[in-house]
Amino acid sequence: MEKINVSIGFDQRMWQQDIEGSRAHLAMLVAQGIVSGEDGEAIAKGLDQVERELAEGRFDFKAALEDIHMNVEARMTEIVGPAGGRLHTARSRNDQVATDFRLWVRNAADEVDAALTDLLAALIDQAEAHADVVMPGFTHLQSAQPVTFGHHMMAYAEMIQRDRGRFRDARKRMNESPLGAAALAGTSFPIDREATAKALGFDRPMRNSMDAVADRDHALEFLAAATICAVHLSRFAEEIVLWMTAQFRFVTLTDAFTTGSSIMPQKRNPDAAELVRAKPGRVLGAFTSLATMMKGLPLTYSKDMQEDKEPTFEAADSLMLAIAATTGMVRDLKPNRDKLAEAAGAGFSTATDLADWVVRVLGLPFRQAHHITGALVKMAEDKGCDLADLSLEEMQSVEAGITADIYRVLTPEASVTSRTSFGGTAPDNVRAAAAQARKDWL
Repeated sequence: MEKINVSIGFDQRMWQQDIEGSRAHLAMLVAQGIVSGEDGEAIAKGLDQVERELAEGRFDFKAALEDIHMNVEARMTEIVGPAGGRLHTARSRNDQVATDFRLWVRNAADEVDAALTDLLAALIDQAEAHADVVMPGFTHLQSAQPVTFGHHMMAYAEMIQRDRGRFRDARKRMNESPLGAAALAGTSFPIDREATAKALGFDRPMRNSMDAVADRDHALEFLAAATICAVHLSRFAEEIVLWMTAQFRFVTLTDAFTTGSSIMPQKRNPDAAELVRAKPGRVLGAFTSLATMMKGLPLTYSKDMQEDKEPTFEAADSLMLAIAATTGMVRDLKPNRDKLAEAAGAGFSTATDLADWVVRVLGLPFRQAHHITGALVKMAEDKGCDLADLSLEEMQSVEAGITADIYRVLTPEASVTSRTSFGGTAPDNVRAAAAQARKDWL
């Protein structure tokens, strides 16, 4: 029973939040005349000593006391004496743990936000530095149209900014205080929940005492946002893994973010990227675990809810590590400009530019232009050359109206430069988008 019931092995991570919540509760009890000033001062000093012991690693955690809340209170009462028992007046472990956990998740959301801000800055830096580096854009992992490396980096910047928005939205909803809900029905003591909410940085107290102790939406939202973010990081990591292969050679990473082989001396393995790619399993698993645990619980508190913390803690740790590793890789990677340019022209990537030219210059319907371009692509394939290598006479054999002007749009550089529509890949667009992102997001 002790082994399944005890939680001190993992909820001790919330010791700072527990002491913070206890101080706010104590100050309110004294202000409301529920606890005397003398006892309040003694309890406050006891909490200070407990905090020092915890911070210095001298605290003796006891499994018999089950959790961090009882461990802190018991040690404080040892120091203070019987007056220490007054701290729990008008409070239950139900609202206490709900408050501590909410404070912990809120702090985790703030840390993730700060880490994502660093990642955004790294992506924007890369976008600005390589706004005109031409590379292939893919659909179905097949060469589609030329884009720029900077544009590719800004695509991930957009994803990361949406992730920040999700964490910030979740934080707004979680920023209500459960403290004062007591076990589930509130309390008969004349407490001031507005005061404790304010002291803990919450916007307001939660409006319903039953919801206050039974709710874990804040953790579910955090984990949902973390899962989406981890997926974005994984997609970027997969690109790094592909780009570093001998078949691509699009980018290089230094030894800071790669490892060697125990047997093959030539290897430089993108292990950091591969591990980031693996993290969504842990994070999604945490969300699934918590959602599955909560789905069958009637109001209000059940001991099942003790299972909320371990997956949330692990997911937060995994996500923060993945963000840090990704930020490091973004700052460390160097695009191979020559290889990217070479690949940008492969696979008839400027075929759409040819079709657009036929529409724009010859005034033909796009579907007809598409047919003309398809015929020219087949001709080039049969000859084993690129579109730009076809002679004017060969092109005119398919469409007599084509002129030598067509060759101006058949290079990858000309293709990306022409994509000036809002959100397009033109280098000037990328520079403007990066500058606006730096202004708006950093």
